[in-house]
Amino acid sequence: MNLGVYLTRSARYWPDEPAVVCEDRRWTFRQLEEDANRLASALLARGLKPGDAVAGLAWNRGELIVVEFALYKAGLTRAPVNARLGRTEIAHLLGYAPVKALLFDAAHREDALAALDAAGVDCLPVEFESGFAALLAEGGTAPVRVEVAEDDPCVLNFTSGSTGALKAAVQTFGNRLANMRKQLMTEPRPRAGSRYLACGPITHATGMPLLACVFAGTTVHVLPSWAPDAFLAAVERERIDATFLVPAMLATVLAHPGLGGYDLSSLTDLRVGGAPISPQRLRDAVAAFGPVVGQGYGLAETTSVVAGLSAAEIARAVAEDPELLQSCGRAGYDTEIRVVDEEGRETEPREIGEIVVRGPDCVRSYWREPELTAETFQDGWVRTGDLAWMREDGYLFIVDRRKDMIISGGFNIYSTEVEAVLDEHPAVQEACVVGVPDERWGEAVQAVVVVRDGARVGAEELIAFCAERLDRFKKPRSVDFLPELPHNRNGKLDRKAVRETYWAGASRRVN
Repeated sequence: MNLGVYLTRSARYWPDEPAVVCEDRRWTFRQLEEDANRLASALLARGLKPGDAVAGLAWNRGELIVVEFALYKAGLTRAPVNARLGRTEIAHLLGYAPVKALLFDAAHREDALAALDAAGVDCLPVEFESGFAALLAEGGTAPVRVEVAEDDPCVLNFTSGSTGALKAAVQTFGNRLANMRKQLMTEPRPRAGSRYLACGPITHATGMPLLACVFAGTTVHVLPSWAPDAFLAAVERERIDATFLVPAMLATVLAHPGLGGYDLSSLTDLRVGGAPISPQRLRDAVAAFGPVVGQGYGLAETTSVVAGLSAAEIARAVAEDPELLQSCGRAGYDTEIRVVDEEGRETEPREIGEIVVRGPDCVRSYWREPELTAETFQDGWVRTGDLAWMREDGYLFIVDRRKDMIISGGFNIYSTEVEAVLDEHPAVQEACVVGVPDERWGEAVQAVVVVRDGARVGAEELIAFCAERLDRFKKPRSVDFLPELPHNRNGKLDRKAVRETYWAGASRRVN
């Protein structure tokens, strides 16, 4: 098999239609095919062999899509580097793979070269601004098609590192093919002539639809960097009909004072994912954009979304089923989802347990981590570490990460439940809830809140607001206010960083 054949076919079907747009750069499907073939053949001519790892270190740019399809064609393994990583982490990743070619932009030149030196790997360095065109010129435009096996590594998908050292889920060519099929079988799906806006890092979740988009003839518009006004302007200017946002991005768009002044009528599919989102934020999004908001749940270990709520389901939830707004949806397409207890037995409806998942897009191992592989991937199932319960009709309700659960006075308290209530307060833009040391209860519920511009609210008011809507033992014992909350490199709320503020100096992270 070879995933590059789908670009070759699309270049035949829609040769002069736009495939990729990034600022003033545009690639037609024919141009994307030719550039991908040039790069694939040039890398192979330079001595890279199928299975070798190639990394990209850059802010969003159209050339990253050329790189992705060149690697598909050449049977090479992609090791995407988060552009916000520090030199030490970059060096670790380059040596861990190990990487045989590193393509980087001018903004990351010093970090890239320093990391290569520290990693001590035999690697071809290529800067997009000064060396990419010359490398393309070394290759030919004839289609490249290196045959690979379904189980061969395709992408080393490094996690954000929020739980410790970077580790890579090994997404195979078969996993990526299953991801493409799922996206093409799930409405609303990519279609010829539609326009997808990639807002976040295309090396990560935002880039997951790229293969399906190219297969279907969809134009991919790339936002070089995130800003809510740039997002709104791009949707209006390019008549974008589909996009993906993490909840933190959505919050900044909803808080943008000029939101109502943009023509967003082209938008028919606004997907939210990558982190939990509160029911109130979903209501706000539907009020702002209309019944076009869907959400999904997935992990690096599952390659793609495994459960989702469609826009129609969210609209129905807003109108008549408020409990459903707390759900991340039902299993999608060919995915199986179970909620299991400590012994691995499937739980009863509404009983909390751990989510386990299996399907053709699910990963089977971590790169060079046999112990972690054995712990996470068991009997064909992925153990997610997420706690949830399932409704009688199959809707999944995530309550927390197992590691984020607060235990206070012997009671289990789920941070996302308290955050969802805080988000209902009109003065709250974003909230994070963590457990902090408490001599009497072991842990106490601590809220950290960002207030909307122009709003005023005090700690006692928010505590009372929660006490009216939650069991009293779940309400925050205290509330701190910050101008903004920390987020990790993928835009997700960095709960670990918030929690560390209160545990600094403690001999252990439980009490």
